[in-house]
Amino acid sequence: MMFVAALLSWFLVGLFIRISRSRGWGQPIRAEGPESHLKKVGTPTAGGVPFTLALALVFFWLYLTHRMTDPRELLIMFTALGMGVIGGLDDVFKVRWQMNGGKTKKELLAREKFPLQLIVSLAFAWFAAPLAAHELVPGLGGFAGVPVWDILLLTFVMLGSVNAFNFTDGLDGLLGGVGIIVLLPLLALSPAAALMVAVLLGYLWFNAHPARVFMGDMGSHAIGAVAAGAWILYADVWLLPVVALIPVLEVLSVALQVAYFKRTGRRIFRMTPIHHHFEKLDTPWPETHITMRFWVITAMMTALAWWLLGGRP
Repeated sequence: MMFVAALLSWFLVGLFIRISRSRGWGQPIRAEGPESHLKKVGTPTAGGVPFTLALALVFFWLYLTHRMTDPRELLIMFTALGMGVIGGLDDVFKVRWQMNGGKTKKELLAREKFPLQLIVSLAFAWFAAPLAAHELVPGLGGFAGVPVWDILLLTFVMLGSVNAFNFTDGLDGLLGGVGIIVLLPLLALSPAAALMVAVLLGYLWFNAHPARVFMGDMGSHAIGAVAAGAWILYADVWLLPVVALIPVLEVLSVALQVAYFKRTGRRIFRMTPIHHHFEKLDTPWPETHITMRFWVITAMMTALAWWLLGGRP
């Protein structure tokens, strides 16, 4: 079924690119960003919509034909779709803003997006805590039979993962490759993870440098949700920051930059998220070098996490 999912994703993303070009659904580019990105203005965005659709179609076909009955898989998929819808709203605003010459709302503000992400994360954590592969917060217990500390931890992890993977999306092929590598150890354990890898392969056909389509927030939110859900429910939540080191560094670079600038009026990095810092160096790294090196780091950290698990959860 991975082959079917990859082929369906490839077809739907290609179709989406044609429709986007005919309708002018282009990506706005930050004027203060790397100069090399200015030529990307107008590239179709929201490519995560068709590959998330492919993911859902194949997944629910498997579920409805009783080839998949594990409740953990439904939990991962509904969380990914919930987060994807939130990201999709942001994509809609960006496309409308671009098409209307900047006269409409540009994006979903953080104060609007965060409460929605929190609700989905809490719902996931409530159902995931009893199903997690390992004890989460040893010795603390809960209240009235409710694993409160586990729920709070999983809420934080899901919320952090979705936003960290979202910040990682910014270079051609970067997040798609990172997402695939992070999920590789779980291919034989989680059908949702395997299908996400498959649809990302179909998407990367068009997102390889120079990208013909960008992912957008629906795709990055869905990847972050599947990665967090699969590692929590099938492996070990404490190893997720290891395999997802690049997304962790991406979101930390933004947080540190904002906090330091507010305090001192100066910047730590040339530009954040951190992948843009390397594009802004006096001797800038080519975009393809940053992407490949971040893939290599992710592969090394994923191998380390798998070794720490003893080769299996």
